[in-house]
Amino acid sequence: MTAPPAPPPIQAPPQAPARPPAQAPIRVHVPARPAGCTISADGSYAARLARAAGAPDSWYPERWTLGPHEPYAVPLPGNQPEEPSTEVLPMGDGRVLIHRVAGERHVFTLLYPTGPGTGEVPLGAVECGELNLLPPAPGGTRAYALAPGAGSSDIWLVAGGSFGPEHLAAVPGRCSGGVWLDGTDRMLALDRELDGRTKTVAVDLERGGEVSPLLQISEESDDRLLLADAGSGLLLIRSDAPGTRRLGWGVLGGTRPVRFPECLRLPELTVTPFAVQPGQVLTPESCAVALRIDGPVAGRDGDGAGSGRGPGGGGTWLGLWRPADRQLHQLPAPGGWLTGSGWWTSDGTLCLPYATAATPCGVARMTMPSPTTVAEAPPSASPAPPPADPPPGPPAPVAPRPVPLQQAPLGGRQAGG
Repeated sequence: MTAPPAPPPIQAPPQAPARPPAQAPIRVHVPARPAGCTISADGSYAARLARAAGAPDSWYPERWTLGPHEPYAVPLPGNQPEEPSTEVLPMGDGRVLIHRVAGERHVFTLLYPTGPGTGEVPLGAVECGELNLLPPAPGGTRAYALAPGAGSSDIWLVAGGSFGPEHLAAVPGRCSGGVWLDGTDRMLALDRELDGRTKTVAVDLERGGEVSPLLQISEESDDRLLLADAGSGLLLIRSDAPGTRRLGWGVLGGTRPVRFPECLRLPELTVTPFAVQPGQVLTPESCAVALRIDGPVAGRDGDGAGSGRGPGGGGTWLGLWRPADRQLHQLPAPGGWLTGSGWWTSDGTLCLPYATAATPCGVARMTMPSPTTVAEAPPSASPAPPPADPPPGPPAPVAPRPVPLQQAPLGGRQAGG
């Protein structure tokens, strides 16, 4: 189905002054696929591309049923192998949305098991250049995609609408990322590059894509939102406002500025948060956060499974952190971890999906270490990563004090920032 013509773009805000010459680029690790699998917003299902046995270049979709009981996987192969760049996303009813690309035609189909075979429900197609699925929406009944462009970016409803893919909004600027803010699929945060700067904006999908500022730490900084917890308002942010690109945290609607903990500053490593503990209403400082830490050696094989190496051995490992503790715990990832994927339960259990030859569908569980416990790195011939809290040194140059988060139209919060 060919996409309908896009509506007129929303008027862009006034242009900002020209930006000073850019500094030397900062190394950023961008994996071939952001995570080994995609997990539904409620943690009931997951979906991934798996390799066919004995055929390293043959891929097929696979749905995992999660929850409190033993997980199990259901293969959903089509009539032909999938491309490794194909995207899959679990829906709340157990079906899997698949996004296939043929030239500039993006085709969407719902997959479901039918005994020994795979049933397919065609949803239509969008014709454009680049287009990627957004993270699973709360509720699990609808799915969205983002098509970034040089002048504006389009948001599409690709599953759950009344007819085929529906164009919802055109946002001025080139957008990336995508974080759901309010526990529904109404308010979407996007990282928008406009006039040479990247700032996070909130897009109201029920008001025609109305855009409002969400995150601006300083006028000259690039600020991106990585994760958000709707219950507590905790936000995980990456920004160069402190002088170098750093991880920080703030509270949606809070009055205090973004903070950049020293324990999250790991030079030469790439640190990416991927899961926040839910259920900590009004206490954002108590939310446990899981982070993926990538060393100088590739930490996974071609299907997204972790190498199992730990701190000091290169590859990919885990970081566990809580704002109130001010300490980063570095732990080895479980063997076969579907790298970069996982979820927290409200009682503080981190669940990590993994697949090995012995256990093709498994979930490893761990809890947050005590604040007084120091995680020991396993023996390794390679040098260990820098300590979480390095000894005091000469005072570093002080960057301008960041301004508080700007309030998105979600209603005020009472939690302290």
